[in-house]
Amino acid sequence: MSLATTVAAVLFLGVIAYAVFAGADFGCGIWDLTAGDAERGGALRARIDHSIGPVWEANHVWLIFVLVFLWTGFPRAFVGIFTTLVAPLAFAVAGIVLRGSAFAFRKFAPTVAQARIFGSMFALSSVLTPFFLGAISGAIAAGRVGYEPGDPWRSWTHPASYIGGTLAVVTCAFLAATFLAADAMRDGEDALAEACRRRAVGSGLVAGAVALACVLPLRHDAPRLFDGLTHRALPVVMLSAVGGGASLVLLWRRRYEFARVTAFVAVASVVAGWGVAQYPDFLPGTATIDQAAGARAALVGLLVVFGLAVVTVVPSLAYLFSMSRSGASTGTTHPLPPRRRP
Repeated sequence: MSLATTVAAVLFLGVIAYAVFAGADFGCGIWDLTAGDAERGGALRARIDHSIGPVWEANHVWLIFVLVFLWTGFPRAFVGIFTTLVAPLAFAVAGIVLRGSAFAFRKFAPTVAQARIFGSMFALSSVLTPFFLGAISGAIAAGRVGYEPGDPWRSWTHPASYIGGTLAVVTCAFLAATFLAADAMRDGEDALAEACRRRAVGSGLVAGAVALACVLPLRHDAPRLFDGLTHRALPVVMLSAVGGGASLVLLWRRRYEFARVTAFVAVASVVAGWGVAQYPDFLPGTATIDQAAGARAALVGLLVVFGLAVVTVVPSLAYLFSMSRSGASTGTTHPLPPRRRP
């Protein structure tokens, strides 16, 4: 394995981590959107706040990690991606900012009406952000991004991008519902765990149906990617299917903690399949990984920084996640200030 390929593999580990951890975060917002009115959806929204409240900001560490590795290790590819896909990137960034601010402000809104406005911003941004991130992935994988600036609209308004965006939304919903069911059961909220279980099973079936329905459109719109998925990446795709099927069985049997693990495997395998199918290209049709790589000194420096991060940042994040789960399981919450009706 060349130095450039090693750096690209580390970069893609960050992509997978962001897809899983931030994906569950985004998915919670999707279920917030469909929870119902204040009375019917109150319990689910409280569970969402308790589950993602301590960690939602930390999840974006992986996005920063990916961006730093991309612009330092593969600068020409970075320029091509950010000039060609400026529109969906701008929409995704706006969604991340609006989502985070709305999630924070909703807790302290002085009136019910204002809380509903912030809640709607949080929920809608949670749907749109993963869609645009998935659309970006589809555009790159389909070979519509090169070194030179491309069409800012046509580059991502095609079936491969729509498929990537739709799969991102439904897999986020599936992952979040599975995690919420496990959290609710651990805290003794049996009725809520059952409701999340139904959501997880339903969204998992939808995700599988979407994946099957996208086979023919993807074959016609991105034949190179389709060939990679059905040949080189086929074992990874099959692992994703097995993980998704196992998750549905475990959810049906209410084995939530095990379902959390298999759901993690299923979603991580979906993203990994994209990388394996695209290999050895970095920008399909334009440059391989070795051709897109920057200076050797920069690549070595990135690996050194990654090694330092493994022994410093990763344990800190693991401790944060363990503390958040411990706090949720003991019912540790922060009371919200009383709200008045307008």
